[in-house]
Amino acid sequence: MTKEEYLQDPCGAASIPYWKIQRFPVPAGIWIVHDREFQHEFLEYACDIPYFRLKHDLQDLEPVTLPDCFAWYSASCAEYAAHINSCYGTGCVSEDSLRDYTAREVYCPELWITVRDSRAGEIAASGIAEFDREIGECALEWIQVSPEYRGQGLGSCVVRELLWRAKTLARFATVSGQCENPANPERLYRACGFTGTDLWHVLTIKTEKDHTACETADK
Repeated sequence: MTKEEYLQDPCGAASIPYWKIQRFPVPAGIWIVHDREFQHEFLEYACDIPYFRLKHDLQDLEPVTLPDCFAWYSASCAEYAAHINSCYGTGCVSEDSLRDYTAREVYCPELWITVRDSRAGEIAASGIAEFDREIGECALEWIQVSPEYRGQGLGSCVVRELLWRAKTLARFATVSGQCENPANPERLYRACGFTGTDLWHVLTIKTEKDHTACETADK
């Protein structure tokens, strides 16, 4: 895929940002198809996890004002990792892996942000986005709010602040996520101005071991 082809329709042309296409090949046993090419028969031999992918044109943005007693905070990689893992309840990212992020060509320190509760002295929400200077794309990667701080608009503040910072750097922004995530992140992104209808299916070949589990998930 050329840059020109990608830029014509970023979310419809690929399931991931352009720079990732060049750097990370699809692992063996997995294939990814757009919803327009998806067939229900695929589920006979593969497990399916659908993902949405949305785009923002970085227009009509306004400065973000945090709720009282919250402030933007400059966190370390260790603090980011601790917060992300506490939000997901698993060790899904390590301090070392986030340090690797900072060595990538798409690393942009302005697009790493956290919100700190000034009263409790702890991180309440955080977000990480990457900026492909060649394409002009800002891709939101990690957006999370601590369970005890949800429902206060902090997720929206993080997303809108990242967009506000990206508007002087990028041509557009993208984001993706699991369609069946109970937290319904798609609703948050659409409320922040992301649009689109592109749906991608990540299909994993079934093995004897997981065949029964996949059949259960498909029902």
